[in-house]
Amino acid sequence: MKTVKVALILLIFSFGPDMKAQQSRASDQAQVETKSRMSYYQQRGLEDAQHEQELEVKSKAEEYTFWQEQRQYEKELKKNDRRAHRAYLQGKKEGYAVHHKYCDNNCHHSEYWYQHAGYYYYEYREPRNQNRTSRTTVNTQIGVRTPKVRLGLF
Repeated sequence: MKTVKVALILLIFSFGPDMKAQQSRASDQAQVETKSRMSYYQQRGLEDAQHEQELEVKSKAEEYTFWQEQRQYEKELKKNDRRAHRAYLQGKKEGYAVHHKYCDNNCHHSEYWYQHAGYYYYEYREPRNQNRTSRTTVNTQIGVRTPKVRLGLF
């Protein structure tokens, strides 16, 4: 009986590390698959950003339709897979940042483009506080009151 217990314990301990090794290989393979999928979406975001920068449309309606479809694609991607959506946005942000470095007065983009580019890269946003003047006055409220005096009998 004692030898059966010892043999069973040795058998369990001999197969235990092997099972963990198989599990770690499976988890490593899943991580590699996830990383490749993320790099796919990041590359897709970069390609989409380049396509948007080179976009030439014939009418405002066509451009509006394009941007609506793009927004719908991103919304669906976010709903289905948030990690892939983050990777896609990272790729788009990189694409817009690279474009911003050499985009100058020769680049002619539409208002729709600037609206969407501001979402992906902060340098394209309109400066919100540029027209504001700085305040040199300080508003204070000073009140002077007379003290209240109460007389009581008790």
